[in-house]
Amino acid sequence: MRRNRNVFLHHALCYLLSCAVGIAFFLLSCAEANAAPQVEAPSYILIEASTGKVICEENATERRSPASITKIMTLLLIFEHLNTGRISLDSEVMTSAHAKSMGGSQVFLEEGEIQTLDTIIKCIAVASGNDASVAAAEFIAGSEPEFVRMMNDKAAQLGMQDTHFEDCCGLTESDNHYTTARDVAIMSRELITRYPQVFDYTKIWMEDITHVTQKGSSTFTLSSTNKLLKMYEWTTGLKTGSTSKALYCLSATASKDNIDLIAVVMGSPNNKVRFQDAMALLNYGYSVSALYEDANGDALPALPVKGGVQDEAALIYQGPFRYLDTEGSNLGAIEKTISLPAEITAPVNRGDAVGEAVYLLDGKRIGSVSILSDVTIEKAKYKDYVIKIWKLFCSF
Repeated sequence: MRRNRNVFLHHALCYLLSCAVGIAFFLLSCAEANAAPQVEAPSYILIEASTGKVICEENATERRSPASITKIMTLLLIFEHLNTGRISLDSEVMTSAHAKSMGGSQVFLEEGEIQTLDTIIKCIAVASGNDASVAAAEFIAGSEPEFVRMMNDKAAQLGMQDTHFEDCCGLTESDNHYTTARDVAIMSRELITRYPQVFDYTKIWMEDITHVTQKGSSTFTLSSTNKLLKMYEWTTGLKTGSTSKALYCLSATASKDNIDLIAVVMGSPNNKVRFQDAMALLNYGYSVSALYEDANGDALPALPVKGGVQDEAALIYQGPFRYLDTEGSNLGAIEKTISLPAEITAPVNRGDAVGEAVYLLDGKRIGSVSILSDVTIEKAKYKDYVIKIWKLFCSF
């Protein structure tokens, strides 16, 4: 009997030990899956695009030469001007002698050659054409220096505190042409969130364009400089860059499970490493990220208005709410509360913030969305009160 009990205890102990070992290996594998990414680039950052949340970074505010990822700002300004309606994708862009003279990466535009802006964007986004970038800059601003001034103004507007541009393509290796991984992420986010149509260009792997010059007509094949398009299935863009000063840089965008990530690496030692670095960052981001979304499509109550020509203001949300979690939190526990005053006083303008939707996770505020008036209500005058009294009298 005693022997049987010892055998039982021995087997039970072995079973418990095996379970403990299994759990340990499971926890270790989970930890390895979510371990910090191995990145060789000396400067990098990984952010989620819709929220701007930084997932991880290293030396992200270190000023470095950007090479052709400069063209992210060039593309941003092009799409901003397209958005005004004053130019279109069919607008004709003529190549100047200055644009033709650009060295480095080019699509071999000839002086006097005319291409549509649509084609010029392809030449910039796909093949990183320096000549196409300068042609676009001259088309929009009249000269490259004036366009560069606009680039620096836009950088300041976006809060890119450690950026200064000297040209529109990144060909210069001047010490006065610099940016940081964080600032590149900022302009990349602005470009892809405001103008997602840029992906129609940055997803192109190869495409032919036609040169029509005095020499005749010829076909030229644009080939993407972004090899992630073939290496990483969720790639959507965005821009590569390399010079002897900048080494190898990349702003890589990807979309998976409705999460859009931006991985910026600067100063990678070679072409292969920069893509490996970007993939390591993106894989890490997707392994730790979960996104909470509230479309804010629910109806809001009307808000009483004091002293106005109308007694109530219809309300709308400013927009949806998105929250990125990287801590493994239970997003189902997020609570939403509506905060509104008892009433507001006229005058009220359409778009005025009158309250907010507040989101809490484990009792902590994680964000909010403004609630806006959907109408304009003027302050009531004497005659408005007379009209109100008359309508009230007539209703009896």
